[in-house]
Amino acid sequence: MLKITRPTPSHFGIFVTDVERMVSFYKTVFGLVETDRGVGRTFKAPLIFLSASPDQHHQLVIAGGRPPEATFSTVMQLSFAVPTIQHLRDIRALAEAHGASRFVPLNHGNALSVYFADPEGNTVETYIDMPFYITQPHGDPLDLSQDDATLLRETEAICRRDPTFMPIDQWQARFRTRTAD
Repeated sequence: MLKITRPTPSHFGIFVTDVERMVSFYKTVFGLVETDRGVGRTFKAPLIFLSASPDQHHQLVIAGGRPPEATFSTVMQLSFAVPTIQHLRDIRALAEAHGASRFVPLNHGNALSVYFADPEGNTVETYIDMPFYITQPHGDPLDLSQDDATLLRETEAICRRDPTFMPIDQWQARFRTRTAD
């Protein structure tokens, strides 16, 4: 059970055309575990519940019912945090091998991200947080062929040149004062 003190985003669902292909994609690429599946009683479509955490029954719901002619997804992006820069590289390769396309790696200063389209065109982001803050949106090209130390050094230099730079713990302290009111 999640321990929360106020409304907190926790999961999302997407309509898909090919349910099994999309379930396989998210299970394979992100290591999600299927926790349940069935057809909804009030929502008459197949629903597959996936999670990466024993603390949450589902973090992603794959829902059938997206018509094949729906060529535009209204999902802006599905974002997955990863623990290391190497995970960004590995997931990119795995996603590409399983039908993902349109890869865009970006350095946001506060995070390193790789964006791509899943097999049905939904935008997916994988990212790792950085210990820096700069005003968003910000996006410089990201070259994941560089070693981790170089990427971290370059990211810190980019951030320190920005007049809004601060260490992430300073930004978090400011956030806490805004939410305490």
